[in-house]
Amino acid sequence: MKIKSKKLFSLLLSAGLLAGVLAGCSSGEESASGDKKEKETLTFLIDNQQQLDPINAIIEKFEEKTDIKVEIETRPGGSEGDNIVKTRLATGDMADLVWYNSGSLLQALNPEQNFVDLSQEPFMENVIDSFKDSVSVGDKVFAIPGQPSLAGGWFYNIKVYEELGLSVPKTWDELMENNEKIKNAGKTAVIGTFKDSWTSQLIFLADNYNVLQENPTFAEDYTANKAKIAETPAALRSFEKLQEVYEKGYFNDDFLATTYDAGIKMLAEGQGAHYPMLTQALDVLAANYPDQLNDIGYFGQPGDDASTHGLTVWMPAAVYINKNSENVDAAKQFLEFYISQEGTDAYSSKIKPNGPYALKGIELPDDVAQVVKDMLPYFDSGNTAPALEFLSPVKGPSLEQITQQVGSGISSAKEGAELYDKDVEKQAKQLGLDGW
Repeated sequence: MKIKSKKLFSLLLSAGLLAGVLAGCSSGEESASGDKKEKETLTFLIDNQQQLDPINAIIEKFEEKTDIKVEIETRPGGSEGDNIVKTRLATGDMADLVWYNSGSLLQALNPEQNFVDLSQEPFMENVIDSFKDSVSVGDKVFAIPGQPSLAGGWFYNIKVYEELGLSVPKTWDELMENNEKIKNAGKTAVIGTFKDSWTSQLIFLADNYNVLQENPTFAEDYTANKAKIAETPAALRSFEKLQEVYEKGYFNDDFLATTYDAGIKMLAEGQGAHYPMLTQALDVLAANYPDQLNDIGYFGQPGDDASTHGLTVWMPAAVYINKNSENVDAAKQFLEFYISQEGTDAYSSKIKPNGPYALKGIELPDDVAQVVKDMLPYFDSGNTAPALEFLSPVKGPSLEQITQQVGSGISSAKEGAELYDKDVEKQAKQLGLDGW
């Protein structure tokens, strides 16, 4: 009986060991030495207002190529989401990767303390300088672009241009000459949609590239209260352009009662030739007017010198690495893949880009809209600059009301600039900025 019991115990022990080996083989990978190898996992905190399909497409391709998993966590947008980001950073409970704004809002997160400096990473050579400027403190660069860029400039109806024999303008005077010809042909030269007051800001905001061409340090001087818009000719010129469009009668007659959606309809149907607007309008054009989509082109708001013609860019949201992450090397691998051709191809497979990536040498799909194709030469030549709000935290809350006044003749350009300088002063003091 004892011998039989020992044999039975030995058989059971052998079966248990075999089952354990089989279970180990089925539950994970093995290293060369035969030891089980667990996948490294990165956590990625993202604003829940972002479209996740293209980001998940990048993650899927990345996971296929590496032994690294990426798990998305979501947070609310707006001020509630900002507070969550700040709290998690302060308590040491932040994810490995963080999706957050580029530009002036970054400064409130103390990036040097909280995020990994990427300036020496070889893959950062593929990121355009104007984006790096929007996620930098001194010589340190803290993020990659998380999505394509938007721009502020002028949509135009290609069929109207062809009908009237017009060329894309490189100077403000050339644009005004085109407007005069369009007006004389009985069409609306410039679509105004001031019923949605935020749209009245675009001629002013889209001019920042031109301001920086004349005053490269304007953003820094403006933030430090060393420069005023009303006292800086290049910045005042932005208000003067808005005033000029109104005074010459280039807006549609009912521009004060016209909405954003109605303006896009006018552009698509050729009732209006120009619409100063962010390229985010491309999404509405694609959804509502797909047959007219490639009848619409785009150009940067011209300055006074054709040789420096460029484009003001609204920089995309960014992806940062938590400085206290235990997986920094894996996170860098992910960022490198994210901005590679393969990564951007995965992103584009889920959603057509409504602007170029803030990256060098990335090929876009052939079927992107004409508007996006028109933006590419500005990026390829480096003739872009961020909008002022990505270079300075100072943006007064009343800008859209002031641009409405200037754009409808209630206030002159000079009066509007002076009003805005006062509006900015209140906000700068609330932020506690030096020099105010």
